Amino acid sequence: MTTFVSVIVTTYNWESALSLVLKSLDRQSVGNFEVIVADDGSTGETADVINELAATVRYALKHVWQEDKGFRAARCRNRAVLEATGDLIVFLDGDCIVREDFVEQHLRLSESGWFVRGNRVKLSERFTKMLLADQSLLPLNNTFGLMRLWRQRSVGRFFPLMRLPLGKLRYLRKKEWYGVKTCNLGLYRQDFMDVNGFNEDFTGWGHEDADLAIRLIRNGIRRKEGNFAATVFHCYHKEVTRAEEQRNREMLEISRTGAIKIKNGILSKTS
Repeated sequence: MTTFVSVIVTTYNWESALSLVLKSLDRQSVGNFEVIVADDGSTGETADVINELAATVRYALKHVWQEDKGFRAARCRNRAVLEATGDLIVFLDGDCIVREDFVEQHLRLSESGWFVRGNRVKLSERFTKMLLADQSLLPLNNTFGLMRLWRQRSVGRFFPLMRLPLGKLRYLRKKEWYGVKTCNLGLYRQDFMDVNGFNEDFTGWGHEDADLAIRLIRNGIRRKEGNFAATVFHCYHKEVTRAEEQRNREMLEISRTGAIKIKNGILSKTS
């Protein structure tokens, strides 16, 4: 039986980058997936882009929107998962462009009892602006083209873009939560539900993804590396405000010994 994948793309008021991401997902080598945009309160321009693309892309495209009450990524991702139909969930940010085998690689790496931590390569500010105007400038599957961009300092690193069969090396950090980010994370829906999803007490920037990783690991779900397989290209943007980072960090410390299945999670609200 073929595993169906739900790709959840988080966005907020950057429709040009979101359009690039959704178009890159339309070029996937497999077709057994859907995409749900988890919208943290964007204005109508984002909805217009999604509606326009929904009529042309080959996959089912859904839009889950919540009112803008500040940075509430944890809540909007939970709401998107409630709309998902896949057994495998892949979280992706709305400024992270994917290669043609992104979904295929997550399917290949998926394994019972494990979540897959993907990585990212940052694009320069100059090249991001160029790419937003013309996506064909990014040679996603051309090694020599990517090397040229690296030499031009358009991409931050070249080595992570290589394809390497890591084998058992993918399991070396099985109990390490540090570095897990929901800009590129794959896990089984049931494992996500078993810990009650994201903790919606995390608002503002920071650490809701690390909190999820800690609780997954404490619940027996281990970390598997997706490096050199499921790498994404992260568009440059200015850093968001981190006014609530310290409070979130303090909650993160609590999660190391606190409840695995938190109270204010995906099962707490269905609206």
